[in-house]
Amino acid sequence: MANLTQVTTGTVRLSYAHLFQPYAHQPGQDAKYSTTILVPKSDIATKQRIDEAVNAAIQSGISEKWGGQRPPILAIPVYDGDGARPSDGMPFGAECKGHWVFTASSKQPISVVDMNIQPILNQSEVYSGMFARVSVQFFPYNSNGKKGIGCGLGPVQKVSDGEPLGGGISAEAAFGGTNFAQPVQQVLPVQSYGQPAQAMQPVQNYGQPVQPIQPTYQQPVTQIDPVTGLPIAPGGVMGI
Repeated sequence: MANLTQVTTGTVRLSYAHLFQPYAHQPGQDAKYSTTILVPKSDIATKQRIDEAVNAAIQSGISEKWGGQRPPILAIPVYDGDGARPSDGMPFGAECKGHWVFTASSKQPISVVDMNIQPILNQSEVYSGMFARVSVQFFPYNSNGKKGIGCGLGPVQKVSDGEPLGGGISAEAAFGGTNFAQPVQQVLPVQSYGQPAQAMQPVQNYGQPVQPIQPTYQQPVTQIDPVTGLPIAPGGVMGI
């Protein structure tokens, strides 16, 4: 018999992905394997399957968890990414726009595989921002006076890479462009045989002007007669 509360999504984007190591979002919470799942609103088929699974979980809760009645206030874990977060009323992040958003978790390790259904061993290949298909299961709960529908996390299949989420940028984005200032080497004048050096034209170096170099002259060397102590006339003295 088919499990009406289980859904395998189409291609979704992962955020806050903790798939290899359990993670606790707040102190005192149980650490779990978890990820937030972003379902494009254009994927109507996946959203329909999610709605059907949530409704099946509600019916299970009425008969097994909530004493035969649907609670008047029932927490449903799927949210509109174009709306406000239920935790603080603030807008969802930009990556959630145009998506349905929900979080799935598991206390047990989960399988993470590639497109050939082979286990992904290199953990750096799995990150927040990548695209995947995810198996999830919705279930009813009644805990500490709270009643609602939770979402369990099953196997994850990586479909393709995506722009990593988390505030960083890639090396290509940082260094791949050509629109940046190039350092200009300053050429120094060369003195030659008493000829005046040519003044260099100002150049731009990172946007700062370089001051023109003033011409300088090489002074001739005056020889002194070691006997008289007087300057020697042009032509010099033999042996000096």
